[in-house]
Amino acid sequence: MGTGAVVTWRDTFRTATEAVRTHRLRSALTMLGILIGITAVVLTVGLGQGAKAKVRDQINELGTNVLVVSPGSTTSSTGSRGGFGSASTLTTQDAAALGDKQAAPDITAVAPASTTSVSLVYGTTNWTTTLTGTTPGWKDVRSRGVTTGRFITAADQKSAAPVVVLGPDTVSQLFNSVDPIGKMVTYNGVQLQVIGVLTPLSSNEATSNNDLAIVPISTYAQKLVGGSNRDSVSSIYVKATSAGTLSAAYQEADTLLLNRHKITTATSADFSIATQQSILTAATSVDNTLTVMLAGIAIIALLVGGIGVMNIMLVSVTERIREIGLRKSLGARPRLIRRQFLVEASLLGLAGGVLGVTLGLLGAVLLPQFTDSRVIVSVPASIGAIAMAMGIGVVFGVYPATRAARLAPIDALRSE
Repeated sequence: MGTGAVVTWRDTFRTATEAVRTHRLRSALTMLGILIGITAVVLTVGLGQGAKAKVRDQINELGTNVLVVSPGSTTSSTGSRGGFGSASTLTTQDAAALGDKQAAPDITAVAPASTTSVSLVYGTTNWTTTLTGTTPGWKDVRSRGVTTGRFITAADQKSAAPVVVLGPDTVSQLFNSVDPIGKMVTYNGVQLQVIGVLTPLSSNEATSNNDLAIVPISTYAQKLVGGSNRDSVSSIYVKATSAGTLSAAYQEADTLLLNRHKITTATSADFSIATQQSILTAATSVDNTLTVMLAGIAIIALLVGGIGVMNIMLVSVTERIREIGLRKSLGARPRLIRRQFLVEASLLGLAGGVLGVTLGLLGAVLLPQFTDSRVIVSVPASIGAIAMAMGIGVVFGVYPATRAARLAPIDALRSE
């Protein structure tokens, strides 16, 4: 780069690459800080996306066009208020009214449900599971079938038949390898005949969806659980005709129940209706908070890596004072010197970023093998991480580059 020579970007990159290669160990240690930070960014975003997807899958198991109606709260004689769902304000009659096509044309299926924890016994084996009393419509609302046998029918519901449909996990715990169809399980002295086994959900979804026992709601109320108000239910699942009519179905269900319960103002409602989106929003809020916290830690790691780049570049400037002085005495302008060191810093950032993303992708493949966490790699986040690494290299390389550019040629050449 002599006097009058035109220094191209190609020359600058070639010189910067040679400088990085000459000090391999120092360059590797510099990239290590950025590499760790970028890996943390990729895995943090991936774990956050995986957690959100897991929650979304679990909630969407109900169906994308399903509403869940829950009872209101109770207030004791001492003024203590229970949470939502603590009252017995929903009944099987409410569910029947919601299933009226004329009153609610945008509702295609309704399933009241009451649940409690019970211990089922088969022979000498017992297992505690969730007992759900519901109607044949539950299968349609929850989009759930059976692998063997059949689901409960209207005839079972009408006669309060002592029959039960079990989840796959419940079957494995009670029967091991024995075919459960036709076998009898006992709860509270009542024998229930197993008539079907539900289709299993994938392993990344809630275990409770595979561990349950379903009986006709009439059997639940009259023979198994009973209670003072045998018509009351824990919740009512409402399925809209499509995802597009979910809002209309919500309005129809809300209006119909307000009228049935003789409530004039919506704020005084003794029930609540949750949509899948509202449940999903609430469930993912914790994941979002955790992701932000982890991202903050990753950014701190990147800043540490950036400080490492600045320190190494300052050392590089000190070591190459005579080289800088020679170039300036031969006509190199300060901006060319500055550009030289900025390119070196950005190359270190780029290399650290690429290696960090590569390590992050490897971690995304290996982590699910050892934990139950899902890692979903985001391509935009990976590209952004590489750009961030280069940006950090440039930002933290500005001061060393500026310091090099300001060196007086005579002072640099005179330096030992």
